[in-house]
Amino acid sequence: MSVSDFRPRRSVLFMPASNARALEKAKTLACDAVIFDLEDAVSPDAKEEAREQAVATIKFGEYGHRERIIRINGLNTDWWQDDLVAAASVKPDAILVPKIETANDVKAIAGALLAQGDMDTAIWAMMETPLGFLNAQEIVGASERLKCVVIGTNDLVKDLGASHTPSREPVITALGLAMLAARTRDITILDGVYNDFKNTEGLHAECEQAKAMGFDGKTLIHPSQIETANNVFAPSIEEVAFAERMISAFDKAKADGKGVAVLDGKMIEELHVEQARKIKAAAEAIADIGG
Repeated sequence: MSVSDFRPRRSVLFMPASNARALEKAKTLACDAVIFDLEDAVSPDAKEEAREQAVATIKFGEYGHRERIIRINGLNTDWWQDDLVAAASVKPDAILVPKIETANDVKAIAGALLAQGDMDTAIWAMMETPLGFLNAQEIVGASERLKCVVIGTNDLVKDLGASHTPSREPVITALGLAMLAARTRDITILDGVYNDFKNTEGLHAECEQAKAMGFDGKTLIHPSQIETANNVFAPSIEEVAFAERMISAFDKAKADGKGVAVLDGKMIEELHVEQARKIKAAAEAIADIGG
C-alpha cells in the first residue's frame, strides 16, 4: 500500500445486519469502517432478513467516510453463495469471508465475484483456524483483490483448546504468522475483537500490544470501544512532530548530497523516513475525516 493510498482502519465495528436500529446508529458513529455481519451475529432463522437489510443499507444508507463491508457466511455453509450474489449486486467496499483456510478459498470468492460481473469489490479474509494461520502466506498471495486480513482470535482459542490471557501468549505465534504474511504484500491487517467491552483498561492494553506488533487497527463488537481504538491506532502529536522533523532533516541531507541524516544524535536513513512518511500520511488521512 503506497502512502498516497492510505486509508484509516483504526476501528472496524461489527454490526448484526439483522438489527435495523444498529445499522441506523452506525451512521453516526466515529468508527472508520462498519462490518454488516451476516454470520456469527445472526441466527439461522434471521439470515435472509439480515441479507436483505445489508443490501438495502449499502444501496441507500449514508455512511460518509466509513467503509462498508459485508461479512458473508462461510464457504462450508448453505448461505454463502446467496450472500455473495446479494453483496455483489450493490458492491460494498469489501466482502469479508470467515474461516479462510487455503488459497483456493480466496480464489473461489474471487471467481464467484467475477461470475457476478463484479470487478471492483475487495476481498477481506478472516484467519481464525489453525490451518488458516499455517497457510497464511499462500492465502495473502492468492488474489490481488485480497486487501485485508482480519484476525479471529475467538475461534482460534476455541480450536486450540487454549485460554484468553492478557498477554495473549497462547495465540502470539499465530498473530505473528499472519502479520508476516500480510506484510509480504503490504496489505492491511486488523486485530481480533476484545470480548470484555466494558473493560476499557483491558481494551487499551490489547490495542497498545497490537499497535506495537504492527497491526493497523482493531475489530470491535461495541460502539463504546471505538474511542479507545481510534486513539491508540492514530499517530500521537509527538509521533507526527518527530516524523516531520525526520523528513525535513533527511530532505536537507539529500539536498546537501548526503545519503543519511543525523537527528537528535541518531542516524536517519531512507527506511526511517519511509516510516515517518507513513505516520504523516496516517495523521493527514485521519484529519481529513475529522478525526
